Amino acid sequence: MSVFASLVEHLADLLQPLFGASAAAAAIVLFTALVRLLVHPLSRAAARGQKARTELQPRIAELRRKHAKNPEKLQKAVLELHAEEKVSPLSGCLPSLCQLPAFFLLYHLFSSGTIGGEANALLSHQLLAAPLGGRWADALGDGGMLGGAGLVYVALFALVACVAAFSYRLTRRTMADRPVLPAAGDGEQQVPGLGTITKVMPFTSFFTLVTVAVVPLAAALYIVTSTTWSALERAALYR
Repeated sequence: MSVFASLVEHLADLLQPLFGASAAAAAIVLFTALVRLLVHPLSRAAARGQKARTELQPRIAELRRKHAKNPEKLQKAVLELHAEEKVSPLSGCLPSLCQLPAFFLLYHLFSSGTIGGEANALLSHQLLAAPLGGRWADALGDGGMLGGAGLVYVALFALVACVAAFSYRLTRRTMADRPVLPAAGDGEQQVPGLGTITKVMPFTSFFTLVTVAVVPLAAALYIVTSTTWSALERAALYR
């Protein structure tokens, strides 16, 4: 924690001439961009995996016809096919999972009053009028929606809503072009579990709105930056 806090402080010092009192917030955005650059090879691999899954669809369709009345054999056969071709149905989750340590590190850093036995100096930093260690509820209690901190959150929510709507349309289009499994016809069965994922996946971006409201602002900045990066990255990789 102390090492990471020092890193954020140093980045803030470097950015201070450009961003002034919001330098720490800019440092968090820069840190998020660096994390996403490190994870980008995994995102590219996930895109290749989704293309590979698309190419398997004719063979999966044949398996579904062969095992139409036996869902257990269908599931086993599909999983064996993915293993044989070295394709994971859930490979797209890996980039998100690899970012969790960075997110939780930021969350704990800006939720702790002390670091290494000393007062956490990072909690004094702000994004405009909003403390980086504060939350949406704190902003509502300090001036309400139209207060300085409240307006910062309104801007973040507006950005997240736009990115979520863009991601929703992009995910629907991508899944229509490259489905995890073909749509089940009359009397045919989906592989258990994947159907639920297919239905829920387009809406996951909207869950970000809830997360941004309940975590410290510093962690919310990480989420907003990472979500925006993901939307632009997917648009480029899945075009």
